[in-house]
This record gives sequence, C-alpha cells and structure tokens, in this order.
Amino acid sequence: MAFDTVLVANRGEIALRVIRACRALGLRAVAVCSDADRGGAWLRAADDSVCIGPAPAGRSYLDAPALLLAAEATGSQAIHPGYGFLAENAAFAEEVERAGLTLIGPSSGVIRMMGDKIRAKEAMRAAGVPCVPGSDGALPAAAAACEAIAAEVGYPVIIKASGGGGGRGMRVVREPAQLAAAIATTREEAVRAFANPDLYVEKFLEHPRHVEIQVLCDHHGNALWLGERDCSVQRRHQKVIEEAPAPGIPAAEIAELGERCTAACRAIGYRGAGTFEFLYEDGVFAFIEMNTRIQVEHTVTEETTGLDIVREQIRVAQGGRLTLKQADVVRTGHAIECRINAEHGFTGQPSPGRLAYWHAPGGPGIRVDSHMVSGAEVPPHYDSLIAKIVASGTDRAECIARMKSALAELRVEGITVNADLHMFILEDAAFEAGGVTIHYLEERLRRRAEASPGTGS
Repeated sequence: MAFDTVLVANRGEIALRVIRACRALGLRAVAVCSDADRGGAWLRAADDSVCIGPAPAGRSYLDAPALLLAAEATGSQAIHPGYGFLAENAAFAEEVERAGLTLIGPSSGVIRMMGDKIRAKEAMRAAGVPCVPGSDGALPAAAAACEAIAAEVGYPVIIKASGGGGGRGMRVVREPAQLAAAIATTREEAVRAFANPDLYVEKFLEHPRHVEIQVLCDHHGNALWLGERDCSVQRRHQKVIEEAPAPGIPAAEIAELGERCTAACRAIGYRGAGTFEFLYEDGVFAFIEMNTRIQVEHTVTEETTGLDIVREQIRVAQGGRLTLKQADVVRTGHAIECRINAEHGFTGQPSPGRLAYWHAPGGPGIRVDSHMVSGAEVPPHYDSLIAKIVASGTDRAECIARMKSALAELRVEGITVNADLHMFILEDAAFEAGGVTIHYLEERLRRRAEASPGTGS
C-alpha cells in the first residue's frame, strides 16, 4: 500500500490536478499521453511522462495493458485513474490489483457492485439510503410480468440499463402501450453498449433536481460526508454548471442524508473519494447511482470546505487515516463551477483546433483548473472540457457576480468555447432565483430557439 510514485492514467485538467496533489505530498508523478497529446501542459508538470499509444482513446487512455506497462517501466507503484476513461472500470481495477499495484480508489469489487445499478440500489436500500421507487431486481423476460411491475410503480416510468450511465441506456414510458417497444430497444442498446442485458424500471420524476453528496473514506472504517452539490443545470444528461451548497434545501435534510451515505460507505467497505447522486423532488431524495471516483465538480466542495479532496484521496490510498472527524467539517460561503468546453455554446457542436490565444480570468474568489496555454492543441478525439472556472464568495449572489466578471475576462482565440451559454444561464431569472430542475436548461434553450429561430438549440 505504501508508494512514492503515481502513474496518472488520464489527460488534461484532471491529470494536472492529480499531479499537483502528488507534488503536495512529496510523491513522484508520472504522466501519460497519446500521440495527439504530445506537448500537453500536464506532461511538463510531471516528473516523468510516457506516450502510451495513438490518438484514439481505445488504443491509448483506454488501453489497460499499455497503462500497466507504463507503470512497470517507470517504477510506479500506484495508479490514479482520474475521471472518465478507466476510472470506474472494475476489470481494469482487478488488473491493477493483480499486478500488485495500488489503485487510488475503491476496490474492484466495490466498483463492480456500484457500477451495476441493480446491485447498487439493492445495497443502498439495505443500508437505509432512500431510492427511487421501482422494480426489485432485473426486469423479467415475460412481457406480462413487466407490465405488472410498471403498473405497480405507476406511469410515467423510466426503463434503465443496469450497466448504463452518462445518460445512455434509458427510455421514458408514459403509457402501457409504449412499454414493450421501450424495453426491447433499451435491452438491445444495453447489450451493445454495456454487454449487460439487464434492465430495471423506476418511477419517472417529472421535475426533480440533481443533488449529490461527496464522501471521503479510509481503510479504517472512518467516513465523512463533505456537503452537497446541486448539479441540475444539464443538457443531454451532461452537467453544465454545479454549485455548493444546493440552494433552498434545509441543512437538516442534507445532514440526515449525509449520515445515511457514510453509513452505506461503511456497510460496503468503501474507501477513497466518492459521490452519491440523488434526484430531489417535493422534499424527497431518491438515490440514482454512486460515482466511485473523483468528480469533475469536486472543486466547489473544496472551495466551501477548504479541503484538498484529491490530496486526501491519495493519502487514503497510502493507508492513511482521515485526519478530520465529521464535526470538523465546516462549510462556509458558496461556490459555483462553470465547465468551459471547446464547443459552440448553444448548439453543442465541438470546436477542436489550435488555441491561438488563451487568457484565464483571475481576481478574488476565482479559481481556474485548466491545462490550456496559448498554442495548445485541442484534439477532436476526447471530451471537449478544457477548463473549469470556479467562483467562490460569501453568498450565492456574490458568486454569480464574480462568475459573470470572470467569463467576461476570459479570452480565447482559435477555437470556440461555451462561455456565451454560461453567461446566458447566469443572467436568467430562474437560475438567479435558485432551485432549477434538471429540465430547466433544455426547456430554456427550446424557448430561446422558438423566440428567435436560427439562433440554434
């Protein structure tokens, strides 16, 4: 479990974030890259770097044997997967364990359990975590039995793939006549995308918010919850803006939910950083999944707690005990994160290319996590996220004002970024009031398109 060298099995801003945390702990950090990423800023920040393959992710960042070979060649005893790519891949975690290396994250068994949405819900129910009403276990093959289950749950329902995630493998069914076709289509997609035909059904919530709880656990049975985040501003099931704390939700409700989450962590033997994701509607929380990795939006929790979550994640992987008790976790102020993507803001069309000029904003309460520099290439092969701007302040209004100023200060030439979409959201009265639902952004963009045809959707 002891290690002094970490292979960072990722790219971009999260790779740079992990490298900085390694340096803070006095650890040697080894970066990896594909041919498309040679010259990336995270490579220069590392103590060593290795090219692991050509541009396609399947032949580089998703190539487990290449990553293990890179670890062996560089003397790395631990691997940090970041987020995305192989971060929640139980088979990769098993290979890391078999190689005698430390995965900076939970065990392969826990990753596999929480990656199977049916098993995850069963574990959460057993631990007392509130879940969305739905089927017990996988849907049976018989159509009549599926119809009976859906009727008992109550329409509208949503059919989900047990191995799904990221908005894939799900369909809303509003009436019984649509059920059989939805099950058949979703099962076909589940087999093709996840190699797992199991489906389950849940009550479809019409106007929920997306609220998540950040946890941090060690090998010694200690578990902390670090507050909640509101991630309801989404498009196509992808988060756009996140904030902490969640506007308008009573602190006592969050505290009760946090305690249930840490109890669940102890029950399943969780270690490291993780996130419980919930839908929240009419004062009721309902578990949807657990992310067994660091989240893109961990930044807003760091800004409101003063904790370095990535550093603690690495310390825990070394066998260290959490240095805080729950009573020591004190949240102050407010924080908002805007995901800056290389894409056209209102259409979502990617905009890869050479970044001719890059000037990041600054000032009080502004944090920018990015691997961008003038002259950098934004390749078309990977996720379009190139930076995260985080504004913090004494309250939400101050955060919004600071974020608007930061977006106005951001200068990008050579490619297009979605700063205009963020400004559009921040200036919207519904967002300013707080408490928008997961459907807010798509509905607002639809109204905008209807009011001004040709502006994009």
